[in-house]
Amino acid sequence: MAEERIVEPRLLRGFRDYLPAQMNARNKLVATIRQVYERYGFLPLETPAQEYRVTLMGYGEENTKQIFTFQNPEEEDVALRFDLTVPLARVVAQYPDLPLPFRRYQVAPVWRADKPDPGRFREFLQFDLDSVGTSSLAADVEILTGMYDTLKALGLQNFLVRFSSRKVLNSLLDYAGISHDMAHGVFRVLDKLEKIGVENVAAELTVGRVDVSGDKIQGLGLNTKAVSRITEFLALPKGARDQVLTGLKQLFSGVDSAAEAVQELEFLCTSLEVLDIPEDCVALDLSIARGLDYYTGPVFEAVLNDAPEFGSVFGGGRYDGLVERFLGRKIPAVGASIGVDRLFAAMQKLGLFTMGNATAQVLVTIMEHGRLAEYQQLTRRLREAGINTEMYLGEERSPGKQLQYANRQHIPVAILLGSNEFERGEVTIKDLVLGASLQEKKKGVTGKDREKYLQETRTVQMTVPQAACVDKVREVLARHNGSSLSS
Repeated sequence: MAEERIVEPRLLRGFRDYLPAQMNARNKLVATIRQVYERYGFLPLETPAQEYRVTLMGYGEENTKQIFTFQNPEEEDVALRFDLTVPLARVVAQYPDLPLPFRRYQVAPVWRADKPDPGRFREFLQFDLDSVGTSSLAADVEILTGMYDTLKALGLQNFLVRFSSRKVLNSLLDYAGISHDMAHGVFRVLDKLEKIGVENVAAELTVGRVDVSGDKIQGLGLNTKAVSRITEFLALPKGARDQVLTGLKQLFSGVDSAAEAVQELEFLCTSLEVLDIPEDCVALDLSIARGLDYYTGPVFEAVLNDAPEFGSVFGGGRYDGLVERFLGRKIPAVGASIGVDRLFAAMQKLGLFTMGNATAQVLVTIMEHGRLAEYQQLTRRLREAGINTEMYLGEERSPGKQLQYANRQHIPVAILLGSNEFERGEVTIKDLVLGASLQEKKKGVTGKDREKYLQETRTVQMTVPQAACVDKVREVLARHNGSSLSS
């Protein structure tokens, strides 16, 4: 029989594995986001990973190129979803009895055949919140405040949620004398502003340029007057929301089409002011364009100021025409989406997670292997009391080695139960978190702090009757219940 070939274990480019420590941290991140969305009253939804290919087509040339397409066993043309918004539009069209507005959240993987970059993957988790069936701009305000509240709940401080409107950009075309037929190309170039800068944007709008890799980027062929007016627009003042609005009104004073866009932005700004949403965290920024073609009104995106290389980690906008593609009539909608993997990668780089493998809060060590049933009973009691408990099942017999295992897994509490404890009907409970903390500061303890240090060491390990085990474990765990997303 021929020798079986060993298969090399390797990942596809643009994909990644999440090992237990990373999954624990990511699960906490997702749970925190879900709490915020549900506080706003959004409802959960799940849709299939695959859709008919025609469902996902027609949302911009760039998105079409990024879709993973194939045939199913019935030889139908299908594709993996590239976002969660198009499937949402399909659901609203397919289930006419859904109450409107339909306010839903969804967390699920999506797939794009994109070029992998830091925090950019071909399979990634998105977490969306959307209101479908309302034209009220109060819904847009809720998305903006939801973005702000979510990032704050995740423990982030130095972030910026920026908003503008596609209608402003449409008015920019009128101001610059550019045909609306060129909107897609112009907006696509403006969407690169943060990455390539004003000079390169101007080049791409006119004669084109050569990028850093030596590739020629075709220009749009706009004239210098049009580009000059676009540059004026991009040079509008940044800062306070009312100052940005004033600058916009002055620049577009002779553009009739700008009135509606300005009115909408005024409503958003006034609402944010009333709700005490700080300007240094949620700012009006007229330069943002957003890449997808289906946005029709306000648009939003959020960046982490300490990790700008990851780009937008949370973005969205109003898309009043998307459901129309399935129903033949407009249903207004607005929403936003977190790129969970990109946000996770950025937060990881910023050191905002302490990685730990454990879901267990307690490790029951095995010291007397002939009494396994009694260890199993104790483990069962702790679990029935609602305490996540692991019984050590490895090969190590030494209690010290088993405690090392607990520390490596970041399990906060260990239970030691040897012959002496069995004889007296007791258990020894060890606070591994406190023990590690005291070990760290041992060298720095001076005379006046020594007594306090010694008192703390006496609480690292305690022996109690077996009947009191559950209550004492809860007491020890309560010391560490202030742990946050990063613990």
